[in-house]
Amino acid sequence: MNGLFAGLLAIGLGLGVTAWADTDSSTPSTPSPETILTVSGMVDGNDAIDVLKLDRAMLMKMKQTEFGTTTIWTNGVQKFRGVPLLHLLNETMVNGERIVAYAINDYSIEIPLTDISEEAPIIAYERNGKPMSVRDKGPLWIVYPYDSSPKYRTETIYTRSIWQLDRIEVVN
Repeated sequence: MNGLFAGLLAIGLGLGVTAWADTDSSTPSTPSPETILTVSGMVDGNDAIDVLKLDRAMLMKMKQTEFGTTTIWTNGVQKFRGVPLLHLLNETMVNGERIVAYAINDYSIEIPLTDISEEAPIIAYERNGKPMSVRDKGPLWIVYPYDSSPKYRTETIYTRSIWQLDRIEVVN
């Protein structure tokens, strides 16, 4: 672990609100008012539910990956940049059996943690070098490198490719 979340703090009235540890002067200690992703669930075996709120700058400080791929929702090869979902889950020290990812309109999907790898999926925050607007499937989109393997071109994977992502809950 690189220390970004090394000093997770739980505060609040029975519901923990997790903030970043201020490990260096360039790492924000709390999200800006423009939170774009909320991650909640069991943290490090604790029975209390913790909540981590992330803004775009916080996501950009994490491990990055990018790839080009076609999708069934767009035309031509699209270049996506974002944070590997596995990295985000490992850094936040959440544990459970699956995630439930929610879109802004409360549409939700489930992904077993066993189906999340170093390679895929990512939480993309840029498409073709630009931030994605809500109107353009943003600000966040769970994306797989569909062209890299037939295993990413299945109905199951397509249903897990949720756009307008705004929160993730890790559950048992």
